[in-house]
Amino acid sequence: MAVSSGVSALLSAILAVALFAGMQTYRIQLADSEWLTIFGGFLGADLFILILTCISNIETMLFGKGFQAKLIPEVAGALVAAMFASGLVHRVCVTTCFLFSMVGLYYVNKVSQTTYAPFTTAATSLKKKK
Repeated sequence: MAVSSGVSALLSAILAVALFAGMQTYRIQLADSEWLTIFGGFLGADLFILILTCISNIETMLFGKGFQAKLIPEVAGALVAAMFASGLVHRVCVTTCFLFSMVGLYYVNKVSQTTYAPFTTAATSLKKKK
């Protein structure tokens, strides 16, 4: 079930705040072992996707349906915010957050291209036979 851009922005903002609060609440446990530190980076990557979704939906509401998130202001800002939140948990979480975020960004871009890319057909050339 699809929701409007405003509802999606609100839901992703609420989930991002809840995830950040959960990461800060359990930061001692997340920094306790090696696997939980990697999981903390994964949570940071989820935070990155939620922040990027919120920003992109707000821009869609403000600038129209055809507006796209760019690499420098939106993606980089969301990545810095997620890496900062992961850094509050543990230093290794920053690295794993970056790696998981790049994988997540690749798949978000892939889904976006298949959903919103204009449909193009291959041009066929007709040659006359003699």
